[in-house]
Amino acid sequence: MRLLRWPMAGVAVATVAAALLTGCTEVQQALNKGGDTPCSDYVKQDQDTKRMTITKFVKQQTGDQHEPAGTTVDATLVSVDFLCGTQRNASTPIKNADVAGIFLNK
Repeated sequence: MRLLRWPMAGVAVATVAAALLTGCTEVQQALNKGGDTPCSDYVKQDQDTKRMTITKFVKQQTGDQHEPAGTTVDATLVSVDFLCGTQRNASTPIKNADVAGIFLNK
């Protein structure tokens, strides 16, 4: 009987860990500012978080809560990566990052 308890305990621990990890993702999504994320914060994000930020930004821009097309997210991600990487004012929100901000301190 004791041998059966340990595997069940392992399954329970794995289930709780998976739930916590999923919860963190939901919390991250809720706290994510999307287009209001400053470039200084955006450039520090890992690739998954950047994708989450850009997806939320696209949803904010379109007013559509459905998942945007992957190509739209990819193109926006490349654009924001470039623009935020070169903005003179690091506090510029990603929704305002543009070519002029490369040259002018917006």
